[in-house]
Amino acid sequence: MNFRMLTLAGLGLALAGCTTTGPAKNAVEARWNGQPAGAFFAKFGPPINDSTAGGATVYTWRGGYKTRAVPATYEELPNGKKGAMLTRARTEYLRCEVQLTVSPDYNIRSIRTVIDKPGQAGGPSYCEEFLGGA
Repeated sequence: MNFRMLTLAGLGLALAGCTTTGPAKNAVEARWNGQPAGAFFAKFGPPINDSTAGGATVYTWRGGYKTRAVPATYEELPNGKKGAMLTRARTEYLRCEVQLTVSPDYNIRSIRTVIDKPGQAGGPSYCEEFLGGA
């Protein structure tokens, strides 16, 4: 009986030490979950902050600064001419901020988007464009 209990306890401890990542919710998670954090920081620059949470380290990274010009939109008239202005032209200031949870062996266990801009015309968000590419 004691041998069984010790075996089950050992198996429970072994499984508790395993880290798995769930299914990716976006292109950033699909690209970076399970990858070395060093590769991420080498490609995009160092984190701005870090803290310890249990046995993992949570890094905050910010970058990808860019400006994007969004043209004005106009009402479409039947003769192909522009009608009244619907929205003014504007400049969008883009950046991406994520939090990476990194295991003691320096692999990314999870990556969570903190600051992001939605994509144009229903496309991917700015962080997915910037960080999700190979």
